[in-house]
Amino acid sequence: MGAIRGFMEYPRELPRRRPVAERVKDYHEIYERFPIEKLQQQGARCMDCGVPFCQAGCPLGNIIPDWNDLVYKGRWREAYERLSLTNNFPEFTGRICPAPCESACVLGLVDDPVTIERIEQEIIEQAFRHGWVQPEPPAVRTGKTVAVIGSGPAGLACAAQLNRAGHTVTVFERDDRPGGLLRYGIPDFKLEKAVVDRRIRVMEAEGVRFECNVEVGKNYPVERLDDFDAVVLCIGATKPRDLPIPGRELDGIHFAWDYLWQQNKRVAGDDLAAAGIREIHAAGKHVIVIGGGDTGSDCVGTANRQGAASVTQFELLPMPPQERPAHQPWPFYPMILRTSTSHEEGAERHWSILTKAFLGEDRVEQLRTVQVALERGDDGRTRIVEQPGTEQLWKADLVLLAIGYLGPEPGGVVEGLGLELDARGNVKCGDDYQTSRPGVFAAGDARRGQSLVVWAISEGREAARCVDEYLVGVSTLRSKGVGDLPVVR
Repeated sequence: MGAIRGFMEYPRELPRRRPVAERVKDYHEIYERFPIEKLQQQGARCMDCGVPFCQAGCPLGNIIPDWNDLVYKGRWREAYERLSLTNNFPEFTGRICPAPCESACVLGLVDDPVTIERIEQEIIEQAFRHGWVQPEPPAVRTGKTVAVIGSGPAGLACAAQLNRAGHTVTVFERDDRPGGLLRYGIPDFKLEKAVVDRRIRVMEAEGVRFECNVEVGKNYPVERLDDFDAVVLCIGATKPRDLPIPGRELDGIHFAWDYLWQQNKRVAGDDLAAAGIREIHAAGKHVIVIGGGDTGSDCVGTANRQGAASVTQFELLPMPPQERPAHQPWPFYPMILRTSTSHEEGAERHWSILTKAFLGEDRVEQLRTVQVALERGDDGRTRIVEQPGTEQLWKADLVLLAIGYLGPEPGGVVEGLGLELDARGNVKCGDDYQTSRPGVFAAGDARRGQSLVVWAISEGREAARCVDEYLVGVSTLRSKGVGDLPVVR
């Protein structure tokens, strides 16, 4: 701990956001560069607690106090080396993680927490800027082959770790470019795809092979997976939750993923019309986003950039409190009211709203909703109760459903492999991440259900360790807190 009084001398600061009027005209990232001196001051605020709850709050077990202190002292390369022990992709988590580490920061008990996420992002950007991030292919190959299906954050982390252990890894991706959720589910104004491409190039140079436009169970026979010594499913939880109410069949009602996927393709330079894709676009339309989470927020930001006439967002649950509620004490991640950068750009937000019907002739024109309240029944269970006399009609030309996901898509590779599912529809695994079929593993949202990118990376790392043990009997890979030990075969 270099600055004994740092947390008393420096307030929490964040980089400036580009003005709303400027940023809604493009899809570039929102935050401006943060001066190095400011970041070092933020690192100085870390108290180097005896029990680092920030580290416990991070699903990856990042050794946060160490690299905070190294940044404060200007020892950026050492900070990068320490950060890389536990996180394969800090350039992703430093941009799109909700930072549960900051919610667990001890300083947050009495003041604003340390700006951990921003420091993390700058560490990895410094590393790329100075050429410290170099391909590190394994010195020795084991002769074992692994198929990783899905190139989202879990698949990338799993592939990187297994390759590091010396196995030959092939990643299958059904889309035309690798990255999965990072590529097509997260808008460029939160994560520019050059950041994803940069990391993919490093992994390819290290020996990871990517096969795109390959969907196992459709244009790639499941039986061919028998050619591999192990298989890891990192296919995400991509079955969207639907809203089966009257009028659902009307044109103009779409799942959020389809909408975001299309815009990310446009930003990448793809011609959707030439590809025969019927386009979803918000220009000049009254847009209603159903769902108040991150995906809904991403739809809001995208609709504003497309020139929507208005953007309205519904959430079924009540408005969260401004402050941490009593039943979610520190160091737990609290469910409080959060205003995203997309909300700042313009949107009406409404809580405790239940959509009852879509109205229109061939295309949606209106929504009928009712206000609801949460009430606890005699059995102790909370139920949603409609409030009489609160029905309302809303104008809508485009409706985007962002109400979550229900697990892996049915059929395809899961069905082809005959895998057992759990009660929630996810791929059922043991503690070793192995499915009901020997030699087949699963990680990320496919195993745990819809979750955070940082959890997906953690799951991919942990699954890789289990696969490594399965293939060679012992693993030197570690996933939480202590990094990777040298591989000795």
